Amino acid sequence: KTDSETQVLFDFIAHRYESGSLIITSNQPFSQWDQIFPDTMMTVAAIDRIIHHATIIEIDSESYRRKNQKKS
Repeated sequence: KTDSETQVLFDFIAHRYESGSLIITSNQPFSQWDQIFPDTMMTVAAIDRIIHHATIIEIDSESYRRKNQKKS
């Protein structure tokens, strides 16, 4: 990931905030999002915008792809 890629992600989250729906899937908990964004303030701002009106669904199970890969 580059700074320009994370900037685009942040800008997209900020643009959609309070103006429309957004679905985000991630294999990392919010506590590890500091590895995505280049600085703490950007991380906090992105998470704040995401969770403000959010319904968070956490799935704690094995990945569908990994499960099917084991079968083959």
